[in-house]
Amino acid sequence: MVKVRDPQGQTWRVTRRWVPWRPRRRWMGPRLWVDAAGSVTEFVIALVFGLVIFPVLTFVFLSGGEIVLLALIVPFVAIGRIAFGKHWWIETREGFKPYWEEQAGTWRLSGERIRKIAGDIERGDLPLQSLGTDASSDVI
Repeated sequence: MVKVRDPQGQTWRVTRRWVPWRPRRRWMGPRLWVDAAGSVTEFVIALVFGLVIFPVLTFVFLSGGEIVLLALIVPFVAIGRIAFGKHWWIETREGFKPYWEEQAGTWRLSGERIRKIAGDIERGDLPLQSLGTDASSDVI
């Protein structure tokens, strides 16, 4: 991973994508289902559990499971990519938000491309295409 700053001071990260899919960003908001509580104390306890404890425990459990799964999968994916000559994807992120990506070839070629893109960003030459935007919306 290469971390650079553009002339405006914004932090950018240019990396290889280690998994064969584009990671999704998820937000797990609180979900509260409270049955008719018999008393105010039970309602307050249910409210605290529903709004604080349950979402935190759910997030910790799901995040931990995802991290364990990734720790098991990533070594095999990396070895497979290197052994079978699969192409690597390069991602450019503004902070942690995905901004741009491209297929870059072998490990060596992708490393060279990462260094070139990082140098371009430091000079203020950002990649042209942004992820998740419609090209027709840029037409004036």
